[in-house]
Amino acid sequence: MNEIKPEDSLIEYPSDFPIKIMGAAHPAFEQTIVELVLQHAPDFDTGTVECRPSKAGNYLSITCTIRATSREQLDNLYRALTAHEMVKVVL
Repeated sequence: MNEIKPEDSLIEYPSDFPIKIMGAAHPAFEQTIVELVLQHAPDFDTGTVECRPSKAGNYLSITCTIRATSREQLDNLYRALTAHEMVKVVL
């Protein structure tokens, strides 16, 4: 992966950064995602989690807004989320 210099980044750190995670509606999906986010952003406020079910209720969208401290942190979090078997899409 190419290294992006801090001065070339479009994001200023630290910064509040929303991440939307989508997956099949499952009773443990929200808790699983929150635990995964906390591994990469220990100061994440779990009270700010926003969940929205799909129209038919088959999928769940979870938005977690973290305090991003670096590009490396965001990259590691995205890799962990996209690698998880319950996750379909990360935006």
